[in-house]
Amino acid sequence: MMLGFLLARSGVKSVVLEKHGDFLRDFRGDTVHPSTLNVMDELGLLDEFLKLPHQKISRFSGQFGDERVMIADLSHLPVRARFIAMMPQWDFLDFLAAQGKRYPDFTVLMKADATGLLEEDGRVVGVRATVDGEHREIRADLVVGADGRHSTVRESAGFRPTVLGAPMDVLWFRVSHKPSDVAETMGRFDRGSILVMLDRGDYWQCAYVIAKGSAETVKAAGIEKFRERIASLMPFLADRMGELRTVDDLKLLTVGVDRLEKWWKPGLLCIGDAAHTMSPLGGVGVNIAVQDAVAAANILVGPLKEGRLEDSDLQAVQDRRLWPVRATQAMQVFLQNRMIAPTLAGTRPLQPPWPVRLLNAVPILRRIPARVLAMGVQPEHVKTTPALL
Repeated sequence: MMLGFLLARSGVKSVVLEKHGDFLRDFRGDTVHPSTLNVMDELGLLDEFLKLPHQKISRFSGQFGDERVMIADLSHLPVRARFIAMMPQWDFLDFLAAQGKRYPDFTVLMKADATGLLEEDGRVVGVRATVDGEHREIRADLVVGADGRHSTVRESAGFRPTVLGAPMDVLWFRVSHKPSDVAETMGRFDRGSILVMLDRGDYWQCAYVIAKGSAETVKAAGIEKFRERIASLMPFLADRMGELRTVDDLKLLTVGVDRLEKWWKPGLLCIGDAAHTMSPLGGVGVNIAVQDAVAAANILVGPLKEGRLEDSDLQAVQDRRLWPVRATQAMQVFLQNRMIAPTLAGTRPLQPPWPVRLLNAVPILRRIPARVLAMGVQPEHVKTTPALL
């Protein structure tokens, strides 16, 4: 959606295919980081965007056993929006779609399911799709696979990702938020358990981290045992555990970390989760995808407008984005292996790791994880210019 918007804004005809009839999916990536908010600011859309309902997160704390520590403080970032905006992804997508209607070159097709690629003489020239129940062929100078971790476009192209692995899955659920609750994002690490809570205003969006493949075991133990475990981790939630009626209220996210070694072939480019699936650690996935889109637009607008798109342009997008993706995934895998897996296995001491204790003792150091989390290792900036309307 972001790439389509940026291309159309610069006068490149763009068609976005959305498989569903709306964007309403729960427990998607709802963390809009300052890197993305800064892109909205560069587009002149930030003030209007922030009129949408959202919650602001500027500090992150953690609890290891009974010891609580402060980890990151975003209030010193060198951007206007020094916070993470917790906003339903459907509102973000609806906003971009509505803004895109200002540009005659921007089209969004709903209920449009890409089912395969059109190829001629070794080059991708479009997609086969079912649009509102009718079979269609949509031809294009460039097809961009941005259809997620189970990408049909990637599969049709014969791309196979390199799996980096993850020792965990996540059970998402929600419980009500009371005015007396602390207003910050927090996580608790306990022997055999990890719970992360995101403040969503009138409710807590909660992630209970479990060992890879153990979801059915957790659910089989019953909702009452699950309620007891959550109440022991966060006692202030005990009086609202009845809101979890059955194990069906627990939504499984199967965590994976992988990436393509080559993101493109002639006429085709993959970005976002289609090119590199991120761990939910830090909620960076949607923001990395937006950065991919900005970089792709910066590089591709000229060649597309002038009808001179070359394979080297697609390679340039990968070259620009591959190292920040690798660096981010390397940090995620390190944290997974050194902190998440031992905690879930019950083999890690309950006290905070020494780097976390240092962050807690020296407040200015919290700016370092804040900068990496909020802006990424290579934030992109909008370099395209709007076409005259």
